Amino acid sequence: MTTRVFVGLGSNLGDSRLLVAAATARVGALRGTQLIHSSSQYLTPPWGVLDQPAFINSVVELDTTLSPGELLESLLSLERQAGRVRGGERWGPRALDLDILLYGQELVSDAGLRIPHPHLAQRAFVLLPLAEIAPQQMVPGQGRVADLLARIDAGECRRLEPLAA
Repeated sequence: MTTRVFVGLGSNLGDSRLLVAAATARVGALRGTQLIHSSSQYLTPPWGVLDQPAFINSVVELDTTLSPGELLESLLSLERQAGRVRGGERWGPRALDLDILLYGQELVSDAGLRIPHPHLAQRAFVLLPLAEIAPQQMVPGQGRVADLLARIDAGECRRLEPLAA
């Protein structure tokens, strides 16, 4: 049995556009996982810690047989492979950030994992690419993605043209 999942991707160190593109392919190639859609990349201001480079963000839609915990472990492994070192400054610069945004309509609240992502409804850098590929998607306990996006200021975010093939 598969579950529809949405994962946020972000980077602001190194060649972020290429890192996010490569991560998109790697996430879609995880065991038991199929890539359904990938959003455009967006140039977005930093969130949390403001004194750092802008981010490249996107969202992928997947079908997976992995459990939430298995998916998280796989995503953390991909982050490490891209050079991400956890334990540094929270919301600071990173080569790659992969977050499970939604896992079906499940609510998960474990020590290392909360689904839906706890800040999803506040972040333009998540809602813009998510609304591009799934505007009608329901976020448990919060409403439709398009409605959540309409409530926030996304004016500083810019959709980027696709990378040349």
